[in-house]
Amino acid sequence: MSDCYLGSCLCGSVKYSVTGFSDQVANCHCSMCRKFHGAAYGTLVGVQGLKWLSGTELIKEFVAPNETIRTFCSNCGSSLGFRVNGAALENIELAISTFDVDIPVTVDAQIYTDYKANWCELQSGLPTFAEGRKG
Repeated sequence: MSDCYLGSCLCGSVKYSVTGFSDQVANCHCSMCRKFHGAAYGTLVGVQGLKWLSGTELIKEFVAPNETIRTFCSNCGSSLGFRVNGAALENIELAISTFDVDIPVTVDAQIYTDYKANWCELQSGLPTFAEGRKG
């Protein structure tokens, strides 16, 4: 039996569960993540076994100029996640801040740091990539 990790938007209308996580979790400092999350960076993780439990009718998307898709709750505006153009909703990288329970992940990189806010200090000890991850 696999573990189940629950998450939701700020208003609680959109709820989901996942059964697993990617081993890559990055703090993304690109300007789109900063604006989308309203923070110094967005922290996203790929997931396995995603099930939308409620509120799918409230899920809306914004297609950015670079054709990445930002997904959010149309009721409360919570940033739910990110995916590349053409990827199905089930292949979303979820914002780890939307989980309602502790999740077994560790941030392992800082990406797109060439675009970080001047007032944000990078975390020492984490690999840093000016753009996306290498390789």
